[in-house]
Amino acid sequence: MISKGLIFLYILLLPGLSAFGQKALDSLKNKLETAQDDSVRFRILMSLSRESEFYDYSKCRKYAEEAVTVAERMNSYKVYGELNFRLGFLENMEGDYSNALKYHQQIVKLYVENKDSSNLSRALMDVGRDYTDLGEYEDGYFYLTQSFKVAKNHNKIPTGGDSLVMAIALHNIGVVFMELGQFDMALSHLKASEKISVAIHDTEAPAYNYNELGELYHHKKDFVQAEKYLLASLSEARRLKISVLIPRIQYRLGRLYLDKNDFERSLKYYDSVIVQQTSINNRFSLAECSLGKGMVMSRSGNYTEALKYYSNSLNTSRELHARNLSLACYEELASLYEVKKDFQNALHYHKLHEALRDSLFSESIIEKLFQNQMRFETENKDIVIAALNQAQEKQNSEIRRQELVRNILVIVVVLTIFLLFSVYRSGQRRKRINRLLLDHQEEIKQRSIELEQLNQVKDKFFSIISHDLRSPMNALAGTLDLLEQKHLSPEEFVLLSQNLRTQFNHTRTLINNLLNWTLLQMDKLKIQPEKVLLQAKVDESFASLKTLYPKNIEMKNKVADSIIAMADPNIVNLVLRNLILNAIKFTETGGLINVSASENENEVLVSVSDNGIGINPEVKEMLFVKPSGFTTRGTANERGTGIGLMLCKEFVERNGGKIWFESELGKGTTFYFTLPNAG
Repeated sequence: MISKGLIFLYILLLPGLSAFGQKALDSLKNKLETAQDDSVRFRILMSLSRESEFYDYSKCRKYAEEAVTVAERMNSYKVYGELNFRLGFLENMEGDYSNALKYHQQIVKLYVENKDSSNLSRALMDVGRDYTDLGEYEDGYFYLTQSFKVAKNHNKIPTGGDSLVMAIALHNIGVVFMELGQFDMALSHLKASEKISVAIHDTEAPAYNYNELGELYHHKKDFVQAEKYLLASLSEARRLKISVLIPRIQYRLGRLYLDKNDFERSLKYYDSVIVQQTSINNRFSLAECSLGKGMVMSRSGNYTEALKYYSNSLNTSRELHARNLSLACYEELASLYEVKKDFQNALHYHKLHEALRDSLFSESIIEKLFQNQMRFETENKDIVIAALNQAQEKQNSEIRRQELVRNILVIVVVLTIFLLFSVYRSGQRRKRINRLLLDHQEEIKQRSIELEQLNQVKDKFFSIISHDLRSPMNALAGTLDLLEQKHLSPEEFVLLSQNLRTQFNHTRTLINNLLNWTLLQMDKLKIQPEKVLLQAKVDESFASLKTLYPKNIEMKNKVADSIIAMADPNIVNLVLRNLILNAIKFTETGGLINVSASENENEVLVSVSDNGIGINPEVKEMLFVKPSGFTTRGTANERGTGIGLMLCKEFVERNGGKIWFESELGKGTTFYFTLPNAG
């Protein structure tokens, strides 16, 4: 799709765009034939490209490509920036967001190298929008927020020139959150964008805002509101003749009427979009319409035609690296083959859909976006605070100047001592008040940090529950459905049983860790030390984990039966299980795990070592960090929650010990922790 940011910036950077008609084109061609100066030829070629956009698209590209040769002779970064922007816009018009991204990244590089920050915010926004269109939401969010910050730093007055860029950046950030299903966050950004647009009298803004609001309510299944806003957007776009926006709105109306089972109106809008986008060869938009028409065919029972449309859309989406479109194609193909009772193909496309969906909408990406959003909001508040501090500093400077004048006058008056004493007491009082204010500010800052950490803990907790507990339940439900429908052979049932067993073992470990973690966060966990025979505890852990995770790994208990620690038995059990489970996870089949212990007068040192794949040095510092909980897949694709090692650290420290590890890639890892000696 053509992004709002790209359309607005196209107008900003290339002024003078209007529909002159064929006479204007003929006039420009005549001027080009006689023009000798490269700067004049460049301007004429760019104007011809713009004016040919909706008359003859092939000539539109031809003029832009001719401008490349002229720009190379001129060798000006501003000319290159304008040209790359034009070429990126045309790639966007054709739906090739990967190539558009390349051009926009070159623009960013040019403006950074030449310190042209006034245009940098607009280039950053186009890069962010390209990443969003490609389904790279984390990168898209980063560049859009950077665009907003750069624009805000150059916005000297409330209605300055960069206010439009700020409004568009907020609008597009809202689109990112909408694509991720965070509708409240999306709506707040769209409303903030609308406020700025109203303040600067941006007449085109309602058409774009109504369009995104319609899409938002469509996502929320509120079809009445969705239809209301989309039709309002279409009316505004037609009134203002925003040609690039009209087909996008019509496509969304086609999807809306499809979901309302009004197939006739849905096909009408899809066909209208196809006619418009065929003229400019917008492959992405055509692929979207192909998917939409396939869905109409499928729901009408015409599965053969539906399969043709789906296959065509999927091929184009893969060529354009349009992962969002590929995701939708996988989902519809899986449903189609399931209806046709072709369960092998249905399972194939279902797996592709799940893998891509996890990549696009994983809890880690959403969590990072919320963390970045918090930083983004905090930084904006810091700008306000800095402005207040600057005003306060001016005020303090004025107060000090007045005090100096007053002190000089006091010297020449009769009441010198009395006035000096009054000034002294006033100064002391201000110091006490300032000291109290500073203490209060520090207290507020500390509470803010604690609140942010608690919010992060909460978000992590719920994201783990929603993702890791839901998946085994869905897997079990799917298996039961297949059993009920008698679609599973004995061999397939055995294989699925093994997979379900692994998932539920992971879930059981997750639940235990989450319960213990919750007790820690609520300070409800009471440490009750007693004498613990470490050898017996290691044997218990080996016995339970061998049955839960049969990976054919040799486990050796090298702890002497004479070693006794003073610790809470539950803590020892949890730490040993998590460390041994971690070793199993990252050790290949046929590997070796050793648990050893040694003691001195004050403490017992326990080690859990493996000869597995080792830990990448880049992630060593992240393993014990609270509350992020870094996690990776194991050698058999085992999943983790990212809180096991964090729990080990907190439990060991609560018990008066410490924990650390040593690792070498390809050779294995050894975790160490200490416990008080019972002797």
